[in-house]
Amino acid sequence: MSTVKRVSLVDQVRQGLHEDLMSGRLEPGAKLPNENEIGERFGVSRATVREAVLGLMEAGYLARRHGSGTYVTKAPRSRHALDSTVSYTEMIREAGHEPSVTVITKTVRAPDDREREILETEQVLELERVRFADRRPVIYSRDRIAAAPLRDVPDEAFDGSLYAVLHSAGHEVVRAAAELLPTLADTKLSKLLEVKRGAPLLHIDQTDYDARGHAVMLSLEWHVADAFELIVNRRAT
Repeated sequence: MSTVKRVSLVDQVRQGLHEDLMSGRLEPGAKLPNENEIGERFGVSRATVREAVLGLMEAGYLARRHGSGTYVTKAPRSRHALDSTVSYTEMIREAGHEPSVTVITKTVRAPDDREREILETEQVLELERVRFADRRPVIYSRDRIAAAPLRDVPDEAFDGSLYAVLHSAGHEVVRAAAELLPTLADTKLSKLLEVKRGAPLLHIDQTDYDARGHAVMLSLEWHVADAFELIVNRRAT
């Protein structure tokens, strides 16, 4: 027997307001209706409205002006909290942009020493890809995965989320370790990401792990600095 997960009231309000933002019913600079009006529209409490609006504020869609109200911002940069392993494909889509991927190279080869030790494999599948948001290149990546589990995966699957590919292969990613470094675009990166040579980029060196704690993917990523807002949530000890 299967169960259907019900969408929470907060999610219903957030999704409804998000549709208003994406459709243009709420344009940049417009003031958001007050909590009572939104509550009446969706049949929910003010507390539910407040939580839904807070989620849209954290995503960069809304901004609160002290003593004035809450307003629609300009089109926000895609945000990604680095304490989660959200697929970039889904993140771009949820930010209101159309995601797409161009595979530059797809190669099966022998691993180097580090890849052999971490991925525990004698063959790796290496992918070079560029991710787009509304046809704008925003991420260039080099991903290396143990080749054996992906032997029967069709080529078109690599045009989407690699997390989805790994999930279908029985290696769902549940956590990741990442190192972030500021860098500058060289000639190759400037061409692939359509930025000036020397433009600032954010470089991420990441290892993804499945539920058994096995490393399943090594990724090197270069992000266009003004396209993504990467945030780190920190807690006091």
